[in-house]
Amino acid sequence: MNKVYLIGNLTRDPEMRSTSTGIPVCNFSIAVNRRFRNAQTGQQETDFFNIVAWRQLAELCGRYLAKGRKVAVFGSIQTRTYEAQDGSKRSAFDIVADEVEFLSAANAAGGSSSDYHAAVSSPAPAPRMQQAPSYAPADNGFTQVDDDELPF
Repeated sequence: MNKVYLIGNLTRDPEMRSTSTGIPVCNFSIAVNRRFRNAQTGQQETDFFNIVAWRQLAELCGRYLAKGRKVAVFGSIQTRTYEAQDGSKRSAFDIVADEVEFLSAANAAGGSSSDYHAAVSSPAPAPRMQQAPSYAPADNGFTQVDDDELPF
């Protein structure tokens, strides 16, 4: 099973693009603190992950996310290989987002830490978005079912 759950802060503003066929793609990266500090230095260690969102989820991320925002990303790991400028083969790991939950308010991006904590506890919850699978029908994934067909 290839499932990833990450909570972290955006390290840069999202980058919106479209494929040659017009499908929206949004790329951003998040910094995720490890659960434990380094035993020798006592410092908090951080990992950085590249996130890729597609279609409607990409548009929403591009519109509402900014550097510093805290997000929860649910998705899967995807590997890719490429050739570096020196001709060597390299591998990269991306997280393909199935869902992105905004955990901080829009005004928290780029603000001070006191602004950030105030925004997290704001009464209006941040929206949670889910990307529809590529095989989903145009009717938002719902199928009309008669009550007689229900097993309960």
